[in-house]
Amino acid sequence: MAEKTKGQTLIFRNPPHIVAHASIVGPEESKGPYSEYFDLHLEDAKYGKDSWEKGEERMAANAVNLSLDKASVTPADVDLMLGGDLLNQLITADFVARDLDTPFLGIYSACATLVEGLTLGAALMDGGFADCVVAFASSHYQTAERQFRTPLEYGVQYPPYKQYTVTGAGSYVLGWLGGDVWISHATLGKVIDLGVTDPNDLGSAMAPAAAEIILQNFKDLNRSINDYDLILTGDLGITGKKVLTALLEEENVIPEDKLMDCGAEIFGYKEEYGSGGSGVGASATFFGSVIIPKMKAGEYRRVLLIGTGALLSALTVKQKESIPAIAHAIVAERIPGG
Repeated sequence: MAEKTKGQTLIFRNPPHIVAHASIVGPEESKGPYSEYFDLHLEDAKYGKDSWEKGEERMAANAVNLSLDKASVTPADVDLMLGGDLLNQLITADFVARDLDTPFLGIYSACATLVEGLTLGAALMDGGFADCVVAFASSHYQTAERQFRTPLEYGVQYPPYKQYTVTGAGSYVLGWLGGDVWISHATLGKVIDLGVTDPNDLGSAMAPAAAEIILQNFKDLNRSINDYDLILTGDLGITGKKVLTALLEEENVIPEDKLMDCGAEIFGYKEEYGSGGSGVGASATFFGSVIIPKMKAGEYRRVLLIGTGALLSALTVKQKESIPAIAHAIVAERIPGG
């Protein structure tokens, strides 16, 4: 059963395995440097449907089904599904679950949702409440722009530090057998708000929460950056990664080349994508499709994955609220002898 440390970190005494993962990405992500790592690539952002929202639903559903196929399990074998997205009332995840005869919990921590799902799934399994859990998440450029900023048809010009929401869905099957990577720890974050109000600058809003959770993980486990092969953030983007680096250096933590951000990487730092990718689809696709294979190959042994989420809505922006943020972290490790 999981053991809680004095701080905010859970130690899983029976670490669940990441048995399988599947990812689907959109047309723009398919042009990036990691295209070959992803399972499926969309040529059409609507995925053959008559709306972007329906396209995102189909994308997420197919990612879940593909991950189940890879794990050689059926929906009936799954004790619980944990899923979320960025849309109001979690309509993508809810509609995916509608078509599967499986218990479901909808979850939301903005772009930290995937790590929240992996954390809850690991805790439930370690506690003896489940033997097979699916955690999935998705985001979509066009649906997110329509909800959080302005419809694309308006042709609004954005500043260079604005991020480009990743169109992508990732699904993870957690179990006891199979896979080469398990989840050994999880550090639960607090809501942090340093007063950023620009909805185009989410990386700067989320970076303090990322710094807090990294330092908390080090403190709780009596570790340092030297104990990790990679510190992987979800979607701070290029600007947010720079802010995080500065915040860590103030605490005498020098990340150097051990710090990587899924959103900054996924588009290859191309200027047309501003500060890089955002959205929970960044971590949901990149961690499973790019990093886990590198862990299996021995390039990384222990990775600290940090999901970062900006907890804003279109309404709170209009009401001139600042943008609070959350970050959660899991420790993923190559299974000894695997």
